[in-house]
Amino acid sequence: MSPWFDLRLGRIAVIAALVAALGLAGCGRKGGLDPPPAAVSDSAVVAEPGAGPGPGPEIPVGPDGRPLAPAAGPKRTTPLDWLLN
Repeated sequence: MSPWFDLRLGRIAVIAALVAALGLAGCGRKGGLDPPPAAVSDSAVVAEPGAGPGPGPEIPVGPDGRPLAPAAGPKRTTPLDWLLN
């Protein structure tokens, strides 16, 4: 074998490792994004009547007093789901 073959094989191996690492970098746990820590606080802010622009949409609240997540939409699949399952 020539030294050029070894060098070329090494470059191909490095490129393949980078492609595999970048391809799997987007994989993670399934599900929606977590809300930021300040999005839901334990202290409820009470607005005075007439202070806002008008009545907003009714937000469903769970038994613990925190807002409930919206209903899940249709299940979407990706070609890499077999890696996560």
